[in-house]
Amino acid sequence: MVIPMTVREAVSGPGAYRRRERLDPAPGERMRRFVGALIALIVAAVGVWTIARGVTGRQGPGTAGGGSGAVGSGRVAMSSPVDPDARFFWELPEEPEALIPLEEVISGGPPPDGIPAIDFPRFESVAAASSWLAPNEPVVAFELAGDARAYPIQILIWHEIVNDVVGGEPVAVTYCPLCNSAIVFSRRVGDLVLDFGTSGRLYNSDLVMYDRQTKSLWPQFEGRAVVGQLIGTELEVLPGASTVSWDAFRSAHPDGRVLSRETGFERPYGQNPYVGYDAPGSLPSRLFLGPIDRTLPPMERVLAVELDGEVKAYPYAALADGAPTAVNDTVGGAEVVAFFEPGTSSALDQLEIAEGRDVGATGLFSRVVEGRTLTFEARDGAFVDRETGSRWDLLGRAVEGPMQGATLEPIAHVDTFWFAWAAFEPETEVWER
Repeated sequence: MVIPMTVREAVSGPGAYRRRERLDPAPGERMRRFVGALIALIVAAVGVWTIARGVTGRQGPGTAGGGSGAVGSGRVAMSSPVDPDARFFWELPEEPEALIPLEEVISGGPPPDGIPAIDFPRFESVAAASSWLAPNEPVVAFELAGDARAYPIQILIWHEIVNDVVGGEPVAVTYCPLCNSAIVFSRRVGDLVLDFGTSGRLYNSDLVMYDRQTKSLWPQFEGRAVVGQLIGTELEVLPGASTVSWDAFRSAHPDGRVLSRETGFERPYGQNPYVGYDAPGSLPSRLFLGPIDRTLPPMERVLAVELDGEVKAYPYAALADGAPTAVNDTVGGAEVVAFFEPGTSSALDQLEIAEGRDVGATGLFSRVVEGRTLTFEARDGAFVDRETGSRWDLLGRAVEGPMQGATLEPIAHVDTFWFAWAAFEPETEVWER
């Protein structure tokens, strides 16, 4: 994803294109944005509390504990040396080379690693995790090379990055609460395998990561180093990651592995430090400096994708009608299907994440299976292809019918808030029912 340096006033075109206006908040709205800023102060307080308790240091393999239910340490070794003299962004010369305006990379409150990444993740069985995960709770479901894992948002909301190895591939599972965006990257860059931490900074309200090997800065939505030794280097975004309900994951992957709450840190897992952040009609916090695109409500959830230069967003409000929805479409010349299913709670609504309002969940897949293009519809609470009558689940698995056992190829996408996506991709086509 490339951040445009200029923003067009309007975009016109057939079908789902709409005229869009990018406006600074009206005076009456500024107070509402100020309230949102209070939420950011909670995060800052967490960072200060973290340092005070002395838990911001690097995790060691013995700190994660070995409680019941753990089925693997998932230990991630530092794969290349960390240069202790490497300079962080805030120590760089006044005019370093950068790919974005550095004055827009602002402090989110906590210092570097004030929100600590998980470097030695432990995992539990689905049965063990079911004792503390509610069926409707959101998890980041990710599968690679037959290795299926769930990363509960109730943990990610406090850590934002998990450095892991899945299916033999070093990955970074990332989640930005202010953008409600989960993206999984490969940590391989040439001959290096990078380890990521939180920089304490934001760009367009989005998480800015740093790698410990060079201390270059990487905005999550960008997926590339925007300043530092690795400037211009892009991370590979890995498909197969979706934010879905715990029930959807455990039904599809009863033998999958689940990130354990035995992280080596003390946090009130299960609780949301951003209570009310995504309330209907709300605005992003004042940590978002850019103008707001009014094509959609700023905090509208969207399924967003870029394929072969075409960028498209599917608003949850247009997808949701109280039942599963299937949208057959073409993006960037690829035949795709977007699934929507109710039953997943918002992680940013109530204090207890499990009590959050139902916002639903999505999936995006290729419709081409073994050279055959399928057409999907929602029928009797499930996804059914018209060609064979097989039934499919939200994670793209055929669960009944002639194609039982087949899987749809996942397409990398982002479930996020409209204001954040539009800030990075202002010429997005918006799908309409």
